[in-house]
Amino acid sequence: MRALTNYRVAVEEGLQNVSEYLQNQGCDVVSLGQHQNRDCNCFVISGMDKDLMGMQDTVGQIQVINAQGMTPDEVYQAVQRGMDQQQRG
Repeated sequence: MRALTNYRVAVEEGLQNVSEYLQNQGCDVVSLGQHQNRDCNCFVISGMDKDLMGMQDTVGQIQVINAQGMTPDEVYQAVQRGMDQQQRG
């Protein structure tokens, strides 16, 4: 899988370990809820609003990952898969 440089990911507050991990992997991480979200490639949620967004789904063309029960590396791998699908689509 390729690096996620210049790939913008919005991460819900409370997922600091995931944010830091994604930043260390080269992602541009912003807080979910900021105005920059319209330019994001992916959303990572904590799972508290599971009924709102589902386990792993898309909002329009934006991938949504429920990080509940996942390690930061597992979230990163899910982000990579989503990026690969977006580039193929």
